[in-house]
Amino acid sequence: MMKIVLFALATLALVSAVPEDAAPAQPAVQIVKQDSDVNVDGYNFEFETSDGTVRQEQGDYKNDTDQQGLLVKGSYKYVAPDGQQIQVTYVADKNGYQPTVDNSSQPGPPPQA
Repeated sequence: MMKIVLFALATLALVSAVPEDAAPAQPAVQIVKQDSDVNVDGYNFEFETSDGTVRQEQGDYKNDTDQQGLLVKGSYKYVAPDGQQIQVTYVADKNGYQPTVDNSSQPGPPPQA
């Protein structure tokens, strides 16, 4: 009987230790804008979500001496968990994926004295 009482008290102590101020559930992200066009020579699409994320991309099929295959250009931006706005533009071609990142809201180095 004593073991049951000790087990019950230990369980009660564990349940009481769980924090009650758990983070509230965040609302689901909704797509607020979406457009696309796909054809035999390429594609393009863009979308925007309710949390401020934006993405657009264009792919063109190339079959010439300079480029054979898909040439892709695009960009996306989002708000990072620390509040910074991150924007990436990119090209993907015969030379691979080539991103350029702009997070201009990131503070620069401290001034030199």
